[in-house]
Amino acid sequence: MEPSQQGKTPVIDPDLLEILVCPLTRSRLHQEGDFLVAEVGGLRYPIRDGIPVLLISDAIVPPEIGSMEAFREKYKDQIPD
Repeated sequence: MEPSQQGKTPVIDPDLLEILVCPLTRSRLHQEGDFLVAEVGGLRYPIRDGIPVLLISDAIVPPEIGSMEAFREKYKDQIPD
């Protein structure tokens, strides 16, 4: 990373963001700081070194839901088989 880039939030290319989806809900993602956030349910996927990490195991569940198990139960009708 260039010294001038340190401390800056990487911006994901809009064309790439158009094709990326949440691997669990298949909903669109939008960038909020160092995370990509799913439209359905608000799962947050980290961006590390400018690369989106779209692993369900690395997703951060919204605090009001509490756990991935609770998330899956709440959004079971919106999670494709």
